Amino acid sequence: MKLCALCASVVILLAACTQKPKFLERSVTLSDHQYKYRVWLPAHYTKLRRWPVILFLHGSGERGDDNLRQLSIGLAPALERFGDRYKAIILFPQCRDGQEWYGDMELQALAALDAAMREFHGDPRRMYLTGISMGGSGAWYMARHRRRFAAVIPVCGEVARDPADPFPVEPPPDIARIVGAPDPYAFLAAEIGTTPVWAFHGAEDQEVPVTESRKMVAALRKNGGRVMYTEYSGIGHNSWDLAYADPDMVRWLLQQRLIVRTAKVRE
Repeated sequence: MKLCALCASVVILLAACTQKPKFLERSVTLSDHQYKYRVWLPAHYTKLRRWPVILFLHGSGERGDDNLRQLSIGLAPALERFGDRYKAIILFPQCRDGQEWYGDMELQALAALDAAMREFHGDPRRMYLTGISMGGSGAWYMARHRRRFAAVIPVCGEVARDPADPFPVEPPPDIARIVGAPDPYAFLAAEIGTTPVWAFHGAEDQEVPVTESRKMVAALRKNGGRVMYTEYSGIGHNSWDLAYADPDMVRWLLQQRLIVRTAKVRE
């Protein structure tokens, strides 16, 4: 009996040590509107240490308010296979139908990030941003917040919009300045500065032209930016499965640190 009890204790202990990662449901309220989002916690999460935090922006097909669809494509499925690589807290906000990742949708994503940083003991030096397709565009635009993100990974995102594909909602002034500039790539590159960027795109993408990533990467390099670029030969719009499965990308991402400058104290 004592042996059985000992074995049972060992099994319980092992189960506790191999706790599976999980998604949590959370929400933020802005201007009387509630926005739901998901939080992924890695295995062995504990508040005894500070954690990197990744903000993921989904594509146009996952819009809605069910707080589930944003988990169907992109980073969330990659976590099922490679979750042990992503030793970070990961946020999955959901963009409303008929909108994109700017204006109110950007504000709700950043509010979710701030809330998660407080609740889950996030490391302010290691906040990261990534997105796919429409979310890749959002990642490019949000990268202008250079003092917030330690690194940005846009996947098949566009910067200069096709005139035949207008914005669904009038963009706010800060976004309008980017897309309305004579050279939006150069303008955004100056806004991003030296924030580390690793962009991904499929060479055969029929949804978002691969030239969007090429031009943005070229503008960053010309501006002295810190940028890496991976283009997948023979791959169409879905370049995210390869990008999020890349162990080198994850390793690189989690190594980036935001330089926090503190004011000097006068003696």
